[in-house]
Amino acid sequence: MKKRFTDEQILDFLKQAEAGVPVKELCRRHGFSDASFYTWRSKFGGMTTPEIRRLKDLELENSRLKKLLAEAHLDTTASAAAG
Repeated sequence: MKKRFTDEQILDFLKQAEAGVPVKELCRRHGFSDASFYTWRSKFGGMTTPEIRRLKDLELENSRLKKLLAEAHLDTTASAAAG
């Protein structure tokens, strides 16, 4: 999935809304849905760009570790069934 907006752009949209720009106007002006805006606000509201990047890095690492754990569990289960 291609990312349409940078972390900086998303933070700027959130700051504009905090400053009083109507959400519907931001959505129309920049071409995103109000659902996207509210998702960003709930996830990133009050964060800085480095904090967002750190969160995304941790989410990616967590996903990789879950996959490795699932693969290890499958290997263990397959070995036990064969043995």
